[in-house]
This record gives sequence, structure tokens and C-alpha cells, in this order.
Amino acid sequence: MTEAHIRVVVVDDHTLIRQGIVGLLASQSGIEVVGEAGTARDAVQLAGQVKPDVMLMDISMPGGTGLEATREIRAAVPSVRVVILTMHDREDYLHEALRVGASGYVLKGADVQELLQAVRAASRGEVYLYPDATKVLIDDYIRSLQGGERDPYDRLSEREREVLRLIAQGRTSAEIAASLVLSPHTVQSHRDHLMTKLGLHSTGALIRYAIAKGLVEL
Repeated sequence: MTEAHIRVVVVDDHTLIRQGIVGLLASQSGIEVVGEAGTARDAVQLAGQVKPDVMLMDISMPGGTGLEATREIRAAVPSVRVVILTMHDREDYLHEALRVGASGYVLKGADVQELLQAVRAASRGEVYLYPDATKVLIDDYIRSLQGGERDPYDRLSEREREVLRLIAQGRTSAEIAASLVLSPHTVQSHRDHLMTKLGLHSTGALIRYAIAKGLVEL
């Protein structure tokens, strides 16, 4: 195996998109696609079996999010580097990706060279972020130096954010429980934690907050 040889796994629940990325990477010298998965659970399992150098990971998938899968993979197989490849140009996802140990965050609208740069940077143990993401992090750093208060949203877990989005979509606790494979009691606990962390006191207030944060579209 040459130094430039990079073993990659592609994770995306949309078959056409996944196969397109696989075909693109397979055509590049020094890159070998050694697996693909369509769910977060399969991604975690495949990481342990194949132990690739880099995994390209979508965020929104069945069986858990790509961010949850990234956290599990980084804990179980630290040698595997994960690059988030997503359509979501969102500050909260960017922050969460870095918190769970991702080595990159690239948008699906990026050009081929940017994707390849991200894969190669991750394989070297570096972090690659799309250009606007760097500005977001710099602005956050400057705000922290100036003593700016941390946005309460940053303190929410990924699961709490999922519950908040579903609440804002008008889902009942039973519907949220079924969607996330949780018990109604657990969903209610997440509601209570959301209200406490955000300083809100009703479902209506949670919905208004989610709309203001752009978590749902009107």
C-alpha cells in the first residue's frame, strides 16, 4: 500500500447520491472505496469491520443521525476519521460535528476538488471545513473573547434538538416517541429539559423559538 492510498467508506441513505460519490472516488488515484452504508447503524458496524481511513458521513439518515454515528465510531475506532458530507449549511450541525470528533464538514454543493481535499486532509489527521464554516468559528471565538453569552441552543444535545424540531412541526409526544423509537416518558423528559435549558414555559414558546432559529420552515 502506498503512502497516498486512502481507504474510504461512503455513508448516505440516498442510493443514487451514494453510488455517485462512490463512482467519483473510485475514479481517483490513491483512493479505494472499501464499503458503503445507508443507515447510521450500518455505518457504525461497518467502521468496526472494515476500519477505513476515512468515512464520508451524511447527517439525516434512518436509524440515528450521522452525528450520533460519528460519536460512536470515534469512541470505538479512533483511527477512523469522519468527514460530514451534508446538504445542511447550519451552524448548529457544524458545532455538533466538531464536538463529536468529525475531521471535516463539507456541503453536498461543493465541487469535486473540495471533496477530495477534505478526504485527503482527514486521512492526514487534519481538519477540513468549507470556507464559510471557518468564518463562523472565528466569529464565535471573537464573541467568546468579548465576553458574549453562549447561545442556550448550544447547550442542547443532538437528541434534544431533534425533539425540538419535531415539536415545532406540530408532532404529539406519541408521534415523536414513535419517530425516534423512544418511550413517551423519555420524550416528556426531553420536553422538560428543553424548557429548562431555554428558559421557556410552554409548547407554544418552544415552537416560536424553533421558528426563530430557523429549525422549521413556514
